[in-house]
Amino acid sequence: MTYDDLHPYMIQCAAEAARVARGVTAARLDDRTHCPDWDVRALVNHWVLYTSHGLEHRALRKQLSEELSERDFTADPDWAEAYAAQLDRAVAAWADPAVWEGEVDLGMAAMPAADLASMIIKELAVHGWDVATATGQEYHVSEGAARLVLDVVVKHGDLYRQYDGFADPVPVPGDAPVFDRALAASGRDPRQGAVG
Repeated sequence: MTYDDLHPYMIQCAAEAARVARGVTAARLDDRTHCPDWDVRALVNHWVLYTSHGLEHRALRKQLSEELSERDFTADPDWAEAYAAQLDRAVAAWADPAVWEGEVDLGMAAMPAADLASMIIKELAVHGWDVATATGQEYHVSEGAARLVLDVVVKHGDLYRQYDGFADPVPVPGDAPVFDRALAASGRDPRQGAVG
């Protein structure tokens, strides 16, 4: 897929991520999530790091710094607004079609820029759902973005499982909504609510 196909979904999923982030109260940061061993704080820190800072750094062909990788973004009471602003910078960095050409050096390997961008869009959406579900919110995604996420999950599922990013697929009906099928293929049960 190309810039014209993917950039609109990046914009959509970033906007929804920012909306969900603004709905996370400080009281929910210690709540459990569907991600094993991660509370909301740990999940949010991963989400913020890779889907906003990581997204911009990949566009600029830069590596994430150790300081960023170790930062507790939630320590800032205004972390959600900072995340929204960083998402805007990241999406703007991908607004140039030339950024989608060539490869991005990930340190251990290189990947076509468009493939990497689609994987980060998947991170925006899937972890957006994780955060929303853990904090009593709904996550909204367009049909087109849901299809992209499903494609990425199916294409790269084995790789994610190799690094414990996905659990085993969860069975859902064949006529389940596209995003539910994407979540299920990533090892999430789309019918579950907050962990409690």
